[in-house]
Amino acid sequence: MSRAQGSGSSRRQFLTTAVSAAAATILPRHVLGGPGFVAPSDKVNVAIIGVGGQGRTNARALFQEADCQVIAIADPCEEWDLSPYYYKGKAGRGPVRAEIEEAYREQTPNYSCAVYEDFRVMLEKEKAIDAVLIATPDHLHAYASILAMKAGKHVYCEKPLTLDIWEGRTVARVARETGVATQMGNHGRSSEGHYQAAEWIRDGALGQVREVHGWGAAGGFATGKGRPEGTPDVPKELNWDLWLGPAAWRPYHPAYAPFNWRGWWAFGGGGLPDVGPHHLDPAFHALKLDTPQTVEATGAGLDDEVCPSAVLATYRFGRRGSMDPVTVYWYDGGLRPPSPPGIDTDDPRQRLGEEGNGILFVGEKGFITCAGWSGMPRLLPLSLHRSYKRPPKTLPRVEGHHADWLQACKGGKPAASNFEYAARLCEFVHLGNVALRTGKVLQWDGPNMKATNAPEADKYLRGEPYRTGWELPV
Repeated sequence: MSRAQGSGSSRRQFLTTAVSAAAATILPRHVLGGPGFVAPSDKVNVAIIGVGGQGRTNARALFQEADCQVIAIADPCEEWDLSPYYYKGKAGRGPVRAEIEEAYREQTPNYSCAVYEDFRVMLEKEKAIDAVLIATPDHLHAYASILAMKAGKHVYCEKPLTLDIWEGRTVARVARETGVATQMGNHGRSSEGHYQAAEWIRDGALGQVREVHGWGAAGGFATGKGRPEGTPDVPKELNWDLWLGPAAWRPYHPAYAPFNWRGWWAFGGGGLPDVGPHHLDPAFHALKLDTPQTVEATGAGLDDEVCPSAVLATYRFGRRGSMDPVTVYWYDGGLRPPSPPGIDTDDPRQRLGEEGNGILFVGEKGFITCAGWSGMPRLLPLSLHRSYKRPPKTLPRVEGHHADWLQACKGGKPAASNFEYAARLCEFVHLGNVALRTGKVLQWDGPNMKATNAPEADKYLRGEPYRTGWELPV
């Protein structure tokens, strides 16, 4: 059913009978079913915060889910030209609104999606919103997630969940307190490859795993040192102050938006938090890598403003139950691990990862390698591949990453990468950048969120102060 922008009316409000049969009152469904209530028979009304390239990608994924509909969007830019970047095409409020309305008009002629520049206004006015999908730059993730959860909305947030470790712990706490359904956008967590790799490792396919190597092609979003020169005019389509949100004010520059913001510490964190939550997730899950003992990292071109173009990080873990100590190595910006002895990587059957992204588990008996984003696992050497008897499927599967979250919104089990899990995964990843910026081998006290040998790490565990008016609503 179509709806007017900013009306705040719901197409699916419940009708309750008053004491007098002649009197009826329209109530929001959360009044009847409790905070965040969505009846299993209902569609989930989703709003999207941030409709640049990744927000547009998520909208297209939601079009495939029969039990939800996108009813509102918010973005500080009317139109982004993404043709120079891998997303291609146009994004922003105008183009994405057009896509949404076109997608739903086949079943609902004249369908209308509400559009806002400021997501705070959208959350205040659009009372029919059940759930929010957040696809802003990283520096807005914590603020938008907490504001939505405090408003009783279920939340899906792109990875990394937050810009720093303190934000991650805070977001996870608010998720527990509010009880809403949450999911981080590391979609490989819901893939068949992810679960197969975990089952093989736990079944003992490799014996004890002593090393893990993960790598990603991302990096190099920004170059040089310091802030970009010049102060170009802000495009008329963009509300720059709103795009900055909680970040300290700085002049607009196209080096930041719409795409390369990941190359700046103020807004992202380079390649490690960009693809690390994807590619390292199979190891984090299968090997129970919650808290490393030490972390160290080196990077190319370290600067207070610009993230390095390439990073090598090393995480060392002690015993975890019956699992031996393991060392995890991360490489990005074109860096790769050495090929294992006896493996012919010119043979497509023995290739490591896929197209510059992947993970390699090194065990007593051999190797498991997966493509990035939790791709399907391969056993090496080929003799092990042929002889290993695959175990039965013991881990529950899900229908898809967005579908998993939508079912949680409707009272199902918690989604696979709910914020409790996602915050721990991202904390592990973020520690690489903390070690990089301190230049020390961090001795990590996870329970107390402290690098015991590096008090200077504190300013990276909890980032820069928020701008006035943008403090976290906790």
